[in-house]
Amino acid sequence: NDKDHKDSVSSAKDTTVPHQTPKKQPKTDKKNKAKVKKETNGQAEDVEERRSSDETITLDQALFATKVSKSSKSISLDFRLSRGIAQVNEGRYDQAISIFDQILRETPTYPEALIGRGTAYAFQRELDSAISDFTKAIQSNPSAGEAWKRRGQARAALGEFVEAIDDLTKALEFEPNSPDILHERGIVNFKFKDYNSAVEDLSTCVKRDKKNSSAHTYLGLTLSAVGEYKRAEDEHLLGIKYDGSFLDSWAHLSQLYLDLAYPEKMLDNLEKVLQIDSRFSKAYHLRGILYHGMGRHRSAIKELSTALTLDASSIECLYLRASCHHAIGEYKAAIKDYDDVLDLELDSMDKFVLQCLAFYQKEIALYTASKANLEFSQFNIDDDVDPLFKEYWCKRLHPKNVAEKVYRQPPLRISLRSGRLNKQDFKFTKHQTSLLLAADSIGKKIQYNCRGFLPNQRQYRMAGLAAIEIAQKVSKAWRFLRNPKNSAKLVRRRDKHNMSVNRGGYCSTSTLSAGSPTSSPSEERVSSGISLSWQDVYNIAVKWRQISEPCDPVVWVNKLR
Repeated sequence: NDKDHKDSVSSAKDTTVPHQTPKKQPKTDKKNKAKVKKETNGQAEDVEERRSSDETITLDQALFATKVSKSSKSISLDFRLSRGIAQVNEGRYDQAISIFDQILRETPTYPEALIGRGTAYAFQRELDSAISDFTKAIQSNPSAGEAWKRRGQARAALGEFVEAIDDLTKALEFEPNSPDILHERGIVNFKFKDYNSAVEDLSTCVKRDKKNSSAHTYLGLTLSAVGEYKRAEDEHLLGIKYDGSFLDSWAHLSQLYLDLAYPEKMLDNLEKVLQIDSRFSKAYHLRGILYHGMGRHRSAIKELSTALTLDASSIECLYLRASCHHAIGEYKAAIKDYDDVLDLELDSMDKFVLQCLAFYQKEIALYTASKANLEFSQFNIDDDVDPLFKEYWCKRLHPKNVAEKVYRQPPLRISLRSGRLNKQDFKFTKHQTSLLLAADSIGKKIQYNCRGFLPNQRQYRMAGLAAIEIAQKVSKAWRFLRNPKNSAKLVRRRDKHNMSVNRGGYCSTSTLSAGSPTSSPSEERVSSGISLSWQDVYNIAVKWRQISEPCDPVVWVNKLR
């Protein structure tokens, strides 16, 4: 079950870019990394558009209920402070900042104004400026619990989890029973992978605020992370019960069903969420992942295409759709999607890794396209693809070094000249149909009947075909060896071969040589039944596995760099 881890695409022209590589690694400046959200009645929501709540730490939009300081110098100051707070709550951040600037010019250390301006900065994703204002507010008034809380939120949004937890813990000293702060700290602990602390915080939060849908959802995510799947499902269902329009609860419950390999439950859940909001792109994305995991690539492409019409910048959808096109031999569409992935501007390291993978997958797609009309034995990634390329592909490294040192695959139009298939090639004979039915039946035996393993029709067929081919070749080799005449000939031939090799100074051993498992003996010798080593047997299965899911880097270790 691929957990990491996209209908029609115009193919009017060849979109291959010969030397295209991923852009520079995404900037790690804190403005670009942060995605600040508002939260209304427990429902996380981007300032600009709805997103999944697990993407970042939330900053609640309902601004602090500031009590106007009794030491305020004038009613005018109090009025301006209240007006600035109202501007923040209404999303007019520039106007709010202007008001707070005026106040701070008169009273530079006024804590409430610093907290207000810092919050406005935070919602504009200027988190460094926000943290600076919150820090000044704390220096001016160390008892300003709101400043500790909001600095913790901002630091969490930057991924500074240790500092965020410290700030939120300090905020709890001023409001020990605050479910809001417990909620925030629970989320940060979840992001920091301190699941036990997250369970404790979020459990306490939902005891004090039973209808906090977001807290129930994050508690469900945390329980799932520690293997408490039934309790996790219950918490997600509670999140939906208390706020049926909170789409993230539905999405996370669907993800749980996907992780547990409960396709029927997942599809039913996604159908319900799409009845609430038919434009919720995450639902189509999740359904695409499910169909991909079940080997239904064409269905996955349809779902992922719908998701991309709603969110064209989703690199996850684009990459997965490319891999689906790749798997079913729609190479033009696959190359176009891989190129589009390479062209995207990114804001996180996780997305950058997908962009690097798109570079490698595009090259593999071009290679496969060039072999599409040849015998299956001619498809040989282990011998034909450069070891440096394969090693960088497996390790998901930046391909700059590969692009400079490794011979690149020719453009798609050249690859397809030798690999173009005729339509009649897809018309199966009665014998071929019988063979496929047998392969499907045999392949089902690879299924693990336990949580986490989806039934995958494509993998069944490929595994079945691999098993049949292995059986045919082992049987042929066995019949050859059982014939005394053939056995004697084989011994003499081996002796003659070893003598010629040793005369050249090469010492023959029984250990695995540096050569490919496919290089000795050749496909012709194996098919004739002359010789069949364990490497030859396993290589049959390896090739079928390479074809069954082309975006998995399955290669022989001794053929890496």
